[in-house]
Amino acid sequence: MPKAVLTISSKNYGAWALRGWLMCRFAGLDFAERIIPPDDPAMKAEILLLASSLRVPALDHNGIHVWDTLAISEYLHEIRPKAGLLPADAGARSHCRSVCGEMHSGFASLRGALPMNIKARFEGFKVWSRAQADIDRVTEIWRECLAAYGGPCLFGSRPGMADAMYAPVVTRFLTYGVALDETCAAYCQQVMALPAMREWVAGALAEPDEIDELDAEF
Repeated sequence: MPKAVLTISSKNYGAWALRGWLMCRFAGLDFAERIIPPDDPAMKAEILLLASSLRVPALDHNGIHVWDTLAISEYLHEIRPKAGLLPADAGARSHCRSVCGEMHSGFASLRGALPMNIKARFEGFKVWSRAQADIDRVTEIWRECLAAYGGPCLFGSRPGMADAMYAPVVTRFLTYGVALDETCAAYCQQVMALPAMREWVAGALAEPDEIDELDAEF
């Protein structure tokens, strides 16, 4: 019986939910999922980016309640340091926290213009200039990390906090057919091939289309 419960939203649309879920998987935490229903205000707040303070995902573990993806990742790093969510080297660890913080607080144009929708594929999608600037910065971060730490993940051979934070962006690039250079395209393939990512995508594809009206609201 899992000692932890992770509250998440839609697997098809929930970018923050995916981040928290992957961090728990990467940390090797045994947890049960609690999926909030499509009409729950917390779900729509997360998916439509309307919440000033996102409380989904949220992790309950051994009597401790923690929400916000960065807080969840730091908590998991504390209780499972050997899982490698953060690099062992202090300099790399600082770099990791910086690029994760940038993802956490930035890229608003990318989020708004290319909302996460794993099931969908939009051929010939036109990316507006502000969103393209965000895309350029994301791919710059990827190339820098892959060159500095050798890949195939952003901070080395195993997936960690940074890969979880950028995984929803990977799905967005696939959904909207964003053109990528060879290095970034290979990284996207690496992320999508992760067992945890394949598990999440299978759940997204099996999800009932109960919230398809959200497509019109973005």
